Amino acid sequence: MRSTPTPNPSPQGGGELDPALPSANFDDFSSEIGAGVSLPLVGRGQGWGCEFTALLAMFLLAIFPASYAAPFQLAPYKDDLFAYPAELSSRDNGDYRVFDYREYRDINQRDAIPERRVSDQYVSLGVRRVQQDEALETPLGTLRTFAVGTEKGASVITVYLHGQGGSRKQGVDDFTFGGNFNRIKNLMAENGGLYLSPDFSDFGDKGAGEVAAIIEHYLDLSPHAALFVACGSMGGHICWKLAENDKIAPKLSGLLLIGSMWDEDFLKSPAFKRKVPVFFAQGSHDTVFPVERQEAFVEEIRKRAPGYPTRFARFETGTHGTPIRMADWRQVLNWMLSLGK
Repeated sequence: MRSTPTPNPSPQGGGELDPALPSANFDDFSSEIGAGVSLPLVGRGQGWGCEFTALLAMFLLAIFPASYAAPFQLAPYKDDLFAYPAELSSRDNGDYRVFDYREYRDINQRDAIPERRVSDQYVSLGVRRVQQDEALETPLGTLRTFAVGTEKGASVITVYLHGQGGSRKQGVDDFTFGGNFNRIKNLMAENGGLYLSPDFSDFGDKGAGEVAAIIEHYLDLSPHAALFVACGSMGGHICWKLAENDKIAPKLSGLLLIGSMWDEDFLKSPAFKRKVPVFFAQGSHDTVFPVERQEAFVEEIRKRAPGYPTRFARFETGTHGTPIRMADWRQVLNWMLSLGK
């Protein structure tokens, strides 16, 4: 029997809209807001600096094979706006971190309309030009998903799975959750990647099969893409089922459990055996999935497999929806990309 928690159907606690509830829908805006990616400038070397650079390059080529390439990393996108708040404490060489979340600062001062519309500087709406609401014909029937970015030959595929009561629309809402969905859309589009936010029938085997079919469709178009699956709240049931899927697990480059649950069956899964990286983000005042239980699950993973790649972000005073607002997509995905799974 699957040892997974049953959420409280009526969670209490303010500070953010519950990701298990449908997000607000907003009319499209005709104007584009914000700017694109800011990349560092590289200056020209002069004099002895050029000679030193050339000698260093020759030295590195002598050490490393010509085929060596650094791990792919996502370029910056509004990093200063989406940076984590102050770190209160950390342990396990920084793999477990506690952040100073404050509702007044991180919601009321960030949003033009608290919990419903983020301030304009947090979003860039030009990404809507590469956003499609797609209907895929599969043996399981017609499956719907939003797809944002490069569909063929994508470098990275990131999938977001909503919680109870949500839909594919939640994961592409540019303005809720502090603009964090707009950020992941732009990160994928600007880096030759693909972002998917699908619908699925339930959080059981049927829904997991539908999500797997959608993922397989896009992996066929981008067979070399790194694959990340992020699950909010009840969507975590699908994350853990994909970790057991013989077709998806070998392709996974990382799982992100965002205000979500644990599943001890993961410890027997193909993904666990491959040491697929897992990121957990939780609010300390989450009444749906208590942070202490999720922390205990992480400790069990490390006990069973010392050195297993996990990271945990705890947002002090945060509630159930806080991690979707506060998780730093670029930092997490670049860590996973650096591991080369």
